[in-house]
Amino acid sequence: MSEHASPTDQQSAPEAQAAASVFRPQHTEPVPLAGIADFLGLPHEGLDEVSVTGVALDSRSVQPGDLYVGVPGTGRHGASFAVQAVDAGAAAILTDDAGARLIAVDDSLTEVPVLVVHNARAAVGPVAALVFRSQPMDEAPLVLIGVTGTNGKTTTTYFANALLAALGHRTGLIGTIEIVAGGEAIPSRLTTPESADVHALLALMRERGVTAASMEVSSHAIEYRRIDAVRYDAVGFTNLTQDHLDLHGTMEEYFAAKAKLFTPDRAARGVVVVDDEWGRRLAVEAPIPVLTLSLTGQAADWGLTASAPSGLGTEFELAGPGDSVLRLRTGLPGAFNVANAALAALLVHAAGEPISRIQEAVADSDPFSVEVPGRMQLIGERPAAIVDFAHNPDALERALVAVRPTTPGGRVILVFGATGQRDQGKRPLMGAVAVRGADVVIVTDDDPHDEDAAAIRSEVMAGAVEENESGKLGRRVEEVAPRAAAIRRAVELARPDDVVLVAGRGHEVFQEVHGVNHALDDRVELRTALAARGFLSAATEQIESTTDD
Repeated sequence: MSEHASPTDQQSAPEAQAAASVFRPQHTEPVPLAGIADFLGLPHEGLDEVSVTGVALDSRSVQPGDLYVGVPGTGRHGASFAVQAVDAGAAAILTDDAGARLIAVDDSLTEVPVLVVHNARAAVGPVAALVFRSQPMDEAPLVLIGVTGTNGKTTTTYFANALLAALGHRTGLIGTIEIVAGGEAIPSRLTTPESADVHALLALMRERGVTAASMEVSSHAIEYRRIDAVRYDAVGFTNLTQDHLDLHGTMEEYFAAKAKLFTPDRAARGVVVVDDEWGRRLAVEAPIPVLTLSLTGQAADWGLTASAPSGLGTEFELAGPGDSVLRLRTGLPGAFNVANAALAALLVHAAGEPISRIQEAVADSDPFSVEVPGRMQLIGERPAAIVDFAHNPDALERALVAVRPTTPGGRVILVFGATGQRDQGKRPLMGAVAVRGADVVIVTDDDPHDEDAAAIRSEVMAGAVEENESGKLGRRVEEVAPRAAAIRRAVELARPDDVVLVAGRGHEVFQEVHGVNHALDDRVELRTALAARGFLSAATEQIESTTDD
């Protein structure tokens, strides 16, 4: 659930120090503080002797020579940690008026240069870009692709990166599951890291010879200014369905946050899936050039003209402007993965690659069959056992459609729950979706956070029971906790021709309950339960749980 972290949450000191060391380039040229002050339109007298080599928002991630940025927090102002930042080696501080007043009363900080701006958070991105030289105009460009939308961001970025690699690029990735900078994977805490870390990562990628990168861009990242001063060659929109209304309040505000990515200061071009009303609206309103894509027959620049099953996945054809045609294949199940693969291909095209080169790369490799951890990830085959990240009504409905067995008598057995302290309105909706799409529904816990887990389950169960009874669906609905027990229960009920779908947490390896992280990996629990019933072959049982984390 990393995307949902507050912009002011503090990491533990070891986490912060580790993040700072792995996110940053090894070499950064010192930038005079006077130049930063001039860049911000501030007086720079007396600053000529000070230079900075990094930017940090967390006092515990400060490295010697950093500019520490103190921004307002939900509980305390970041400037409250200025002493710790300076003790760690911060050369100067950037903050707002409130932060400056906090610093002024501390006699130990009188010798530290302080730059004061009206909105410190708004200054972080541009200053970090300046210090880290993340996207310099005088060097070979780093092709940068961004993907936003409610569902499909992770898979689309993985697909885009696999295609870019097939085209000969050395690739980087910033997303929910991991951050990759030239081959080194770093587990991710946030869908999009803080702005200082984003610019440090882009600089690190350049240092390691990365030539193209893909980035998930959440609405949280846009609202909390984590991508300020980042400009993408191409940005993509997958879809918009109910989620994150705990932050945005309404779907209109949620859409407005996403739409900010499709502006000239953030992106050169866009690719928009227009199969929902929000995509169609974005395509019309975006002030940048936009390619449109439809998989459902909507009027668009590119449309699906043919598709056929191919193993678990799909072979399909897209027709574009003039006589343009793309023949593609994805090895992942579901119509939504056709959409993800098509969007990835067109994003790479919008970023500058000719259609002919993309077609050659696809013919020579299979970029859209790359395994994406926790996204339609196959754990066992008989019964088919799948772990997926679907954690909102639309994603759950799509996943259930995708896994529906073709074998007569095959059932879908679903295990899922809802997250605590997040958009309570979607809980009964998910319960209703579950009983419409699955034959056996097992309601359990997701990440309760600080809420009562039983109360969350009760809200989900209410939606499931009401839909089951009003629709006379006759589904089997059970409430089982804890989550590991629910997964075991699903496997106990399974027959070889069934599908067991464990939804909601995907790649995540910890369950957060009242501030404590408990080790829990749905993939491990599912493998263990399948093995206990003799459903896994010896070879499958030997798969290590850490291979895709």
